[in-house]
Amino acid sequence: MPTFTHQGIDLSYLDEGEGDPVLLIHGFASNKMINWSYTGWVTTLTKAGYRAIALDNRGHGESTKLYDPEAYSSETMAEDARALLDHLGIQRADVMGYSMGARIAAFLCLNHQERVRSVVFGGLGIGMVTGVGGSAPIVEALEAASLDEVTDPVGRTFRAFADQTKSDRMALAACMRAMRKKLAPEQVGSIQRPALVAVGSKDEVAGSAAELAALLPNGRALDITGRDHMLAVGDKIYKAGVLEFLAARP
Repeated sequence: MPTFTHQGIDLSYLDEGEGDPVLLIHGFASNKMINWSYTGWVTTLTKAGYRAIALDNRGHGESTKLYDPEAYSSETMAEDARALLDHLGIQRADVMGYSMGARIAAFLCLNHQERVRSVVFGGLGIGMVTGVGGSAPIVEALEAASLDEVTDPVGRTFRAFADQTKSDRMALAACMRAMRKKLAPEQVGSIQRPALVAVGSKDEVAGSAAELAALLPNGRALDITGRDHMLAVGDKIYKAGVLEFLAARP
């Protein structure tokens, strides 16, 4: 996979297809392949005539691993995404983030709204504003010697996923210590771009899609029926809703 360097950090990315660019930002403990390629998103977008671009966030996948929580603020990671657009010579793109990636996409909108044509917040609803729970159980689970030592159910879920993806758990723990910054309602309200909030109907992490969409001047909600936080990512309802949204945005 190609890489580029930003702030001394090597960031891996994929770039496939032709047409209007769609920048994809993956979730915590995932990577560009697991979140977007293996779920069929890259194929879905390229077959529909879009250019699919996805990066490995710092600390994830094939990108540089860092162990200082201060290196993982949402604003900093949004700058990595903006730098990828610069590297590819793209002035404006549709942007879709999932879970942590949705929070990063929100900060990209806040700080570089002129670079965003439209935005899809996947796997994160009103939890972007109210919070999605404490990070301590997840950090403890990631730093535990083995999964057998982890008793917290949320911590076990993230630890098992990190093990499955063969991630650097210490880098992820540093990221988790920094990443759950809330947005104020007025910040969300300042995002003027067309926005779709897509959340699984059984997602107990994200919070209400409708409540977040109501704060967005040009937002609407999509319920991904019968899916939880992990299973909504590759769902056909999600994909169909996003393609409809992209086709309809100005």
